[in-house]
Amino acid sequence: MNPLANALDPLRDRAAAGFRRIVSGDPTGVPDWVAQMREGEGIGYFGPDSAAWAVHGGLPTLVGGIRALLMQALHPAALAGVMQHSRYEEDALGRLAGTTQWLTVVTFGDTAQADRECARVRGMHRRVNGVYTVDGVEFPYDATDPDLLRWVHIAFTDSFLATHLVWGDPIPGGPDAYVREWAKAGELVGVENPPRSVAELRTAIAGFESQLRSSREAKETAAFIRKPPLPFAAQGPYAALLLGALSTMSPRHLAMLGLPRVPGAIARPAVTAMLGTLAFALGPTSPSQQAAMSRIDSNS
Repeated sequence: MNPLANALDPLRDRAAAGFRRIVSGDPTGVPDWVAQMREGEGIGYFGPDSAAWAVHGGLPTLVGGIRALLMQALHPAALAGVMQHSRYEEDALGRLAGTTQWLTVVTFGDTAQADRECARVRGMHRRVNGVYTVDGVEFPYDATDPDLLRWVHIAFTDSFLATHLVWGDPIPGGPDAYVREWAKAGELVGVENPPRSVAELRTAIAGFESQLRSSREAKETAAFIRKPPLPFAAQGPYAALLLGALSTMSPRHLAMLGLPRVPGAIARPAVTAMLGTLAFALGPTSPSQQAAMSRIDSNS
């Protein structure tokens, strides 16, 4: 036995538990919906050899999640929905936990659990509607609008792919496989004809450029995402992950949000070091992946 490793194990376990509490929103770090993924039948919509498992099972999702929030804030309707129908400023971690739950369950759960989770999200969307203002003109919005759902989906897909390509392992089937597979998740929450290749994803993003806006609200939201009210111990790691998110965004989008450009040469080593530290603390697989593999093995 390695005495140093034995001495570090309690510290590593405490760090891992604390991190999982922040991400999951559960005091134990392993909420009930994770344990439920041990039950059910089959591999789900994706499976251990899928691109979705490779991307969403990797720690670069932490960088991608920050990037996705920033990208979504560029669309005034998406931003209005968050500002008017969530408590993101009072409960930023609660909103993070809700998004984490959907992503994780759809990726690693069986099809029945994934369907229930997407039904929960669709139900939440039906309650999100209102009015937003652009250049003094009011426009209605509704979270069930296919166009708005499409923007949220492509911002999400693009962000997780972009960050994984910098800090993640090779994707089975390549980037196109990830875009194609995750299109299914978009369809499950109401996205019509989501992109199914990187080329289609790029075209879809370009098609939204005329709808994106720089506004006081967008810049305030970006400033909040830049410095959310995290526990002191999490602030340093988060700052490194934020650098990674900013380094993968276009100069135009950063300028619209009032955010600085971050060279990749600065961000890459900082994020690599932080993800390496987290990987040491968390271990090779997440509780969600372990639960999914237990279900799959019991059904094989």
